Amino acid sequence: MRSVGDRDRKTALYDQFARVGKALASGKRLELLDLLAQGERSVDALARAADLGLTSTSAHLQTLRQAGLVMARRDGTRVHYSLAGDDVAGLYTALRSVAHGHLTDVEAARVAYLGLAGDAGRPGHGGVEEVTRDGLLDKVRSGEVVVLDVRPAEEYAHGHVPGALGIPLDELAARLAELPAGAHVVAYCRGAYCVLAHDAVRILHAHGRNAARLADGMLEWRLAGLPVARGAA
Repeated sequence: MRSVGDRDRKTALYDQFARVGKALASGKRLELLDLLAQGERSVDALARAADLGLTSTSAHLQTLRQAGLVMARRDGTRVHYSLAGDDVAGLYTALRSVAHGHLTDVEAARVAYLGLAGDAGRPGHGGVEEVTRDGLLDKVRSGEVVVLDVRPAEEYAHGHVPGALGIPLDELAARLAELPAGAHVVAYCRGAYCVLAHDAVRILHAHGRNAARLADGMLEWRLAGLPVARGAA
């Protein structure tokens, strides 16, 4: 028969599990995990990307670190953070998937954020062609497409689809000449809920270019164990 001590020990065990849940209970901390899934970043770089103050960013990172979700590395006066492991990225994507599957408000928020008015044929996608990871691999092997990474340069350097051309979104309109005329372009960014590739396709279409979008992004590409190239563009 179980004793009161056994109940206390079980409670203590589940309280340890809850530390991770508590750390994830913030939209801003989830955004920081999303950014760190692209590669290591300094606190100030994370603050800029997440539109947070340095003090708030540091506090959120400390909460994530205390839960074992991120690691810190000091380089002189700067502190750099990274995910504690691929399992953390997997947990983050699983959380998103469960939320999207069980909360009706998530889809409305997704459509509003990504600017997807939808159409009669493809609701929620704005009529833009989407390419799966497997489909993109096939197209790359056959030379059918130009793959375009529109994330910031530091994220591209941390890891990108092999052969992808790196042009940050805010430079795309000025660098269209770098894309071969008449090429079918497939743009991608951080992941399934990243707006950068959506905006890139809009820019390309506005300039008469043939463009599609990868259905998810670099986060899912890595987790699928697909090849990743590293280095600056």
